[in-house]
Amino acid sequence: MGSTTPAVPPDASLILELKLLEAVEALDLELMAPVERIALAGQKRERGNTYYQRGDYAFAVNSYSIALQITEASSKVDITPQEEKEILDMKVKCLNNMAAAQLKLDHYDAALRSCVSVLAHQPDNIKALFRKGKVLALQGEYAEAIKILKSALKLEPSNKTIHAELSKLVKKHTEQRGVEQAMYKKMLGNPSSSTVQKHKAKSSWSFSWKWLFGATAVAIGGVALSVVIAARN
Repeated sequence: MGSTTPAVPPDASLILELKLLEAVEALDLELMAPVERIALAGQKRERGNTYYQRGDYAFAVNSYSIALQITEASSKVDITPQEEKEILDMKVKCLNNMAAAQLKLDHYDAALRSCVSVLAHQPDNIKALFRKGKVLALQGEYAEAIKILKSALKLEPSNKTIHAELSKLVKKHTEQRGVEQAMYKKMLGNPSSSTVQKHKAKSSWSFSWKWLFGATAVAIGGVALSVVIAARN
């Protein structure tokens, strides 16, 4: 029977010795063939996806950043238009993935920048439009968020996820406007009923005096006219 006592006692000081088995020079991205760059960026992106699925969003962002650097590196080799398109597609995928991870970390400004970068290359990218709308909503920009989501829905009218998010935002925006209107109304204030009654009473009193003054003037005028007529006769 082996002992169940651990070989290393708790709180023991450890001295670790490491041995370097191999050293490899860093890859020169400028000299890599486009197909190799695309493959390497894809590997880093897949690693980011693995971290994302585990909930390690910070590590995911780091992996996506490395993949982006690979796609954005300058090249000293010839690249065909098709290869340029494939590199751009990989870059867009990394940016979209990064925006999703940044949203999970509540890094709204960074997520918004990632979405804007995607839309600069692909204005009709549904994922980027949807996430941009979500970010703007989380920042309280409901009107702009609704506008963006409507654009996304126009591109994919049957997308239930966009429908649900848009309905939720419209409701929140309506509630927000109601609260703002109530607040403004409270700030401006409403005239009290007593003030209105006083104003009506004052207006009525002013009207009575004006009527009395006018009637008196007419009576005096009539008397004066009678005196003049009598004097002529």
